[in-house]
Amino acid sequence: MRSALPKVLHPVAGDSMLGHVIHSARQLQPQGVHVVIGHGAELVRERLAADDLNFVLQDKQLGTGHAVAQALPALSAETVLILYGDVPLIEVETLKRLLAKVNEQQLGLLTVTLQDPTGYGRIVRDAEGKVAAIVEHKDASEAQKAIREGNTGILAVPGARLTKWLGRLSNDNAQGEYYLTDVIAMAVADGLVVATEQPLDPMEVQGANDRRQLAELERHYQLREARRLMALGVTLRDPARFDIRGEVSVGRDVLIDINVVLEGRVVIEDDVQIGPNCVIKNSTLRKGVVIKANSHIEGAVLGEGSDAGPFARLRPGTVLEARAHVGNFVELKNAHLGEGAKAGHLTYLGDAEIGARTNIGAGTITCNYDGANKFKTVLGEDVFIGSNNSLVAPVDIKDGATTAAGSTITQNVEPSQLAVGRARQKNIDGWKRPEKLKKD
Repeated sequence: MRSALPKVLHPVAGDSMLGHVIHSARQLQPQGVHVVIGHGAELVRERLAADDLNFVLQDKQLGTGHAVAQALPALSAETVLILYGDVPLIEVETLKRLLAKVNEQQLGLLTVTLQDPTGYGRIVRDAEGKVAAIVEHKDASEAQKAIREGNTGILAVPGARLTKWLGRLSNDNAQGEYYLTDVIAMAVADGLVVATEQPLDPMEVQGANDRRQLAELERHYQLREARRLMALGVTLRDPARFDIRGEVSVGRDVLIDINVVLEGRVVIEDDVQIGPNCVIKNSTLRKGVVIKANSHIEGAVLGEGSDAGPFARLRPGTVLEARAHVGNFVELKNAHLGEGAKAGHLTYLGDAEIGARTNIGAGTITCNYDGANKFKTVLGEDVFIGSNNSLVAPVDIKDGATTAAGSTITQNVEPSQLAVGRARQKNIDGWKRPEKLKKD
């Protein structure tokens, strides 16, 4: 990777490769999840620490068999599933099929058939087609290298058997390592059947050893997610220009234009339209919401039929009620717009409560921060805020009130009042404009 970051922490779709693997393992509802860490151990532990994870340190990297052996003291389950931290796209359904093959007299081995299996251990079968052993690529003969069925390393075995087999491993091989793959020959010698399963897509078992492979994993993940959303009723203008970096749920008849990024937990209900170049993060878009081009939505809830953009920025704590409108170059943070309220353009609203049908004129800002503390602005229903207003919080502008354009509002405004907070205009006759000084 040519990186200071441990390989397994490099991201795919917004999560580390190891994070994806742990997520898949959790969906199997295991008795425990044990993570063997070595290079960059402290950073891995720090980034992924969780109550349901047990981290096991492998001081010296002496091979896959040695790595699994470090976790043996913590293993007590009847079946042990061995996964790899740099193989992030493995599907839960594939793992379930593999686990279904395991019993006291049978273990499950995930293999993959490739046109070019270079680098993979080869699956050696006997005359009856049964798995006899796995030979690592560097130890394989020319005849064995011609075998196209490769070992993915993903293995499900009876727990009691695993302890005995690991104790018999040897490092007498080209790498001087303890290969987990030697367990297969031991199982066959002990009379067990090695039952194989294959992924539906070879990319499920693809690892990443460099940035190019990492990018391939990223794009495959994104196309897989795009196909999933389209099957649920989403129109993607171009599936190749769309990214998911989290968990997304969608309704029907959703339209998503190009270069849209969905991050974190995003809920998109029926009939939502998202324009090009938008980022939606940890937000909920109710039925019929329209997000126009180049908008950034984070930590917000947009009510039914509301709209935002183009070039809108909704920051955490923003709530738009039904049919509220946020226009171009409007920024909201911790602001609540009531039903049908409007902020059309060039506006900042922070720490604000805005009532139904209230209209915010262009160039308006809430002055919510005094350099040390934040204060709230409250606007009632049917309020009209003129253009270029500064609303100095804390301030309460009540139902039906109006503020004149260019006003700085520092005091509460009662219902139906007009507030004018600007200097009186003065026109000066005979005014001469300044002239540029002549240079010597």
